[in-house]
Amino acid sequence: MKAVGFKTSLPITEPNSFIAFETEKPSPVGHQLLIKINAIAVNPVDFKIRQNAAKDTILEQPKIIGWDASGIVEAVGENVSLFNIGDQVYYAGDITKAGCNAEFQLVDERIVGKKPKTLSNEAAAAMPLTALTAWEILFNRIRISAEKDKGKTLLVIGGAGGVGSIAIQLAKKIANLNVIATASRPQTIEWCKQMGADLVVNHKNLVDEVRKAGFQFVDFIVDFVDTNSYWDAMSELIKPQGHIASITGSATPIALNKLKTKSASFSWEFMYTRSSFQTEDMVEQHHILNKVANLLDEGALVSTLTQTLSGLSAENLKQAHQQLESGTTIGKIAIKY
Repeated sequence: MKAVGFKTSLPITEPNSFIAFETEKPSPVGHQLLIKINAIAVNPVDFKIRQNAAKDTILEQPKIIGWDASGIVEAVGENVSLFNIGDQVYYAGDITKAGCNAEFQLVDERIVGKKPKTLSNEAAAAMPLTALTAWEILFNRIRISAEKDKGKTLLVIGGAGGVGSIAIQLAKKIANLNVIATASRPQTIEWCKQMGADLVVNHKNLVDEVRKAGFQFVDFIVDFVDTNSYWDAMSELIKPQGHIASITGSATPIALNKLKTKSASFSWEFMYTRSSFQTEDMVEQHHILNKVANLLDEGALVSTLTQTLSGLSAENLKQAHQQLESGTTIGKIAIKY
């Protein structure tokens, strides 16, 4: 099969930052599905791994990355019970395994969902990683409930990015929250409003912007940009007994003591936790993806795809990564095969 990968971590402008190569098509065992991939999407995790996974070394075999895809089940392992050959699926995969920047991929059935029927392959491929991340951060980590939390306020830091775009939709359409999103450019402000944000504020002076809009505190905050850069603002704006959650990691320790007097909570969200640790509830990602597919088919949610490239090639992956690394991407970039 054809695949695109890298043998050493290089700047995306370098000729060998991605290389196309041929490798053996794998065979599924156990709970694995062999997927014939129709489309993929790119995420910030992709370029972070490309930049760091093979620093100052040259790998014997190129590393295949990529964690968003849609395709067709071509073969199944002996323990598979959730899917049949020929099923159309979408998924984000497992960061500890080979990624989707290839013609075929092995994926555990418990982290795969039925592809939304009404979406193109590329529009479907744009959704799994961000939808799982947004769903888990809102409903598994913060444990927001539409019944008890209806009308409460959520601040989304990084509203126009891939995760922010679907988090706004889920918070508004499913949880019935009052959603404040951050954005600073006319295009990103408009995009957040399209996704359903009730209010868009400039992240450059966050506390003043939120207070000026009439909110002394907010019930919940999700950070999709940079935990430490916004920590003081988040600590100031979170309501007493509120909840902050982040996906962005932190190079230096976070000053959790700033939440003490408010008895506020903080959670990390890492979408690959369930697959990496083979948790007991790993199949929950299968169920989440199916719920999201139904919501997309019903029109309650919309795909966040904004740009599509054609063809699995080193050149297209370079272009997609370069765009992502610019930090100006709105929504999601997909590549259809």
